Amino acid sequence: MSTQTSIAFHTLGCKLNFSETSGISQKFLKAGFDVVDFDKGADIYVINTCSVTDFADRKCRNIVRKAQRYSPSAKVVVMGCYAQLKPTEIENIPGVDMVLGAEAKFNILHHINNLMLYPEIEEKILVGDIKDANTFTSSYSFGLRTRTFLKVQDGCNYKCTFCTIPLARGKSRSDTIDNVRKNVIEIADQGVKEIVLTGVNIGDFGNGTEVIEGLVPKKEAMFIDLIKALDIHNEIPRFRISSIEPNLCTDEIITFVANSNHFMPHFHMPLQSGSNELLKNMRRRYNRDLYVSRVEKIKSLMPDACIGVDVIVGFPGETDELFLETYSFLKSLDIAYLHVFTYSERENTLAAKMEEVIPVNTRRKRNEMLRGLSMEKKTAFYNRSIGTTAHALFEHENKGGYMFGFTENYVKVRTSFDENKANKIIPVKLVMQDESGIMDVVVLEKEPFH
Repeated sequence: MSTQTSIAFHTLGCKLNFSETSGISQKFLKAGFDVVDFDKGADIYVINTCSVTDFADRKCRNIVRKAQRYSPSAKVVVMGCYAQLKPTEIENIPGVDMVLGAEAKFNILHHINNLMLYPEIEEKILVGDIKDANTFTSSYSFGLRTRTFLKVQDGCNYKCTFCTIPLARGKSRSDTIDNVRKNVIEIADQGVKEIVLTGVNIGDFGNGTEVIEGLVPKKEAMFIDLIKALDIHNEIPRFRISSIEPNLCTDEIITFVANSNHFMPHFHMPLQSGSNELLKNMRRRYNRDLYVSRVEKIKSLMPDACIGVDVIVGFPGETDELFLETYSFLKSLDIAYLHVFTYSERENTLAAKMEEVIPVNTRRKRNEMLRGLSMEKKTAFYNRSIGTTAHALFEHENKGGYMFGFTENYVKVRTSFDENKANKIIPVKLVMQDESGIMDVVVLEKEPFH
């Protein structure tokens, strides 16, 4: 392709999508394309989609319209989870030229070259059966960020009744430990100080990627083996675990992180509901007691650890009593913040066929209540750190004369901008939380810690 061909990317959804988009964009750079900002006007637009909620689907349509406004003659390619689940629906969005599913998106360079050279004959929908998605493609995010999202796992073997991810990404499969370590070294060579391990269900790390005679290979390793192998990499000062199922966040993993040289005291464990009845209906693989035991184990070994929680409101059958059970349960836990999701019906899921549907306005009110609880939890967690010292990794951006960063246990901090502090891990004293929930700090040394 000509070096004059410009391409822009937009990512919807999770850290995993972000890492994949970034990795794909690098392929285009190496092939001679000019990768530009989305709003600058491009010859080609690529939208990497999410389909966790109906809102994500609607947002995809809005991004397509934006691309058309920025560059009316551009080719628009939509890929990712929404593309895998509803390819025909996307094809019917005015302006969409190509739809790439779970496997085809990793061969996007080839497909776009064909689209540009042979627009009349190139197939527009390239979406295969998700059962055939049995390969693993590694990727990690690039750019000026102080942290990088490194994909180590894809797909999911769980069958939660509300979730379309197995339909969009296929079965659980993983990178090899050797290849993850190779990627870590490449990332370290770019000066990155923190890596966030990401995937769909990273606690299930270790599944092979080839299916022989219908048999899935035996696990070659476990997640604990991966983090042990990475902890010896002194080139990367910090690792974080993006999100891990409570049933897979074992005592062994928690104990290892507590004694680790490089893994940060920060856990994000999905809960989804504080009601055992709803957890059973969701087909989650744990109950309240197990979740409590995980939180207590983390806090017993790492009292200042940050614990984030995913929770769904408005799941079918969530009566007022069951919602209050969830609210009270969350209030009792020593956690730092919530990610609150309003349940939305998804095609081809068991939950969509369940009775006792909760009115949308009730779902929204419950969402607001839990968001308020999240603010209370975060404020209390931050306030407990006032007067303590920590090490903050500061980011590059100058925002109104300030720069921002995160401590080991994921407290967001702020200090006066100094480009010499960018991408450095610096000892600080936490002094005051402002109204927006950011902690002001005093730098304790002139020289960076790392």
